[in-house]
Amino acid sequence: MHNMKRSLLIIAILASTLLAAGQSAFQNRPPLRERLFFGGGFGLTFGSITNIEVSPLVGVRVLPRLAVAGGPTFQYYADEFGEMTIYGGKGYIQFTLIQSLDNVIPLGLNTGIHLHGEYEGLSLDEALVSTTPGETGRVYSGAFLGGVTISQPTGMRSAINLSFLWVLTSTGYQIYDNPEIRVSFVF
Repeated sequence: MHNMKRSLLIIAILASTLLAAGQSAFQNRPPLRERLFFGGGFGLTFGSITNIEVSPLVGVRVLPRLAVAGGPTFQYYADEFGEMTIYGGKGYIQFTLIQSLDNVIPLGLNTGIHLHGEYEGLSLDEALVSTTPGETGRVYSGAFLGGVTISQPTGMRSAINLSFLWVLTSTGYQIYDNPEIRVSFVF
């Protein structure tokens, strides 16, 4: 739990630093309410494995090509070996490489491509991830992920994002496959 608090504090300091740097970089930028965005992801799997995930987020466009966001994560997982709840939080930074593919290849695609860096800290049920029988309690698992996000606008302020992320460093238990593929929504 101490590692999770320390990681969330590091993310908050990083986000504050980026916000402060962004404030001095733009004199004619839109007001904060126009730069805020909301969204997140969710997942549902039913069958021999049940997996329910909810990950809301709130973010701000610090600079025209730079956004930071974060939020809580909750997941319920069950299979033939047992069930567990996973909770924690994540923060990410996203840099826009290409705002619109149509500017590069005129095919009528308004799709954007972004570099994506993320830290996710999770609390796991130790009984299901430990190799020692009888272990109880919760354990911390943290991971830095990096990759690419493809963003397809669906409206003036909304988009569907498809992210391909790889684990760069991890503490605790490795719970991701490489690449980790995520679908999220922002508005």
